[in-house]
Amino acid sequence: MYKVLLVEDERMIREGLKTLIEKGTSGFAVMAEAENGKEALHYLRTEMPDLIVTDIRMREVDGLALIGKIREMYEELPIVIISGYGDFHYAQKALKYKVSDYLLKPIDRLELVSTLAKIRQVLDRKKNVREEESSVDGSHREERQIIRKVKAFIHDHLDGDLRLQTLAESVHLNPIYLSQLFKTETGENVSDYITQVRMKRAKQLLHETSLKVYDIARLVGYQSSKHFMLVFKKEVGMTPGSYRDLAGSEDL
Repeated sequence: MYKVLLVEDERMIREGLKTLIEKGTSGFAVMAEAENGKEALHYLRTEMPDLIVTDIRMREVDGLALIGKIREMYEELPIVIISGYGDFHYAQKALKYKVSDYLLKPIDRLELVSTLAKIRQVLDRKKNVREEESSVDGSHREERQIIRKVKAFIHDHLDGDLRLQTLAESVHLNPIYLSQLFKTETGENVSDYITQVRMKRAKQLLHETSLKVYDIARLVGYQSSKHFMLVFKKEVGMTPGSYRDLAGSEDL
């Protein structure tokens, strides 16, 4: 399943686009949403989607400025522009950044399906090439070693600074390259892996100690216990307190 970052400042339009992408097409899922270009750039500094679908006119950082920044980070990342303005001047500027397509609102479902089908073919070809290259003995030894080092650093510094910049410095790599490498080698984003490790450690501490929830939050890298509890409930399906009660009852 290819992951999509959806950037649109109108909530109802964004929800409609998400439904079209996930139910009207095959092989794509909206992994994240942003209301404007500024939010999208913040997300892209630590994550790498497979496709970006963005409006062209938004507050703070508009679509064209966003695309320019994206191209500085990810040269070949597919981008689909969506706009309510049939302004060829904007289309020309968008094409300069090598966008995959330029669609006008209201979105024609068949046109969107056709566009995403073409993009999926390109992504499938690139994925097959990566898989073939990775099957060659020894071809990715160094990359795998780097990822092992990054994972070890994460496990050893759960209560510390695990920003992408910090992880990249630990293995002397560019942050954007490390993000791409980690996803290529593991199939998941760095932040998702960090969250999984932190939640696993949190569950262990809840089960094996009587520490307060706010102490456990700090030990696994969350300065805000409220944020920790929100993430824990989202990832585990229950609050830390409920998990502790359940784990304790299973020991009886």
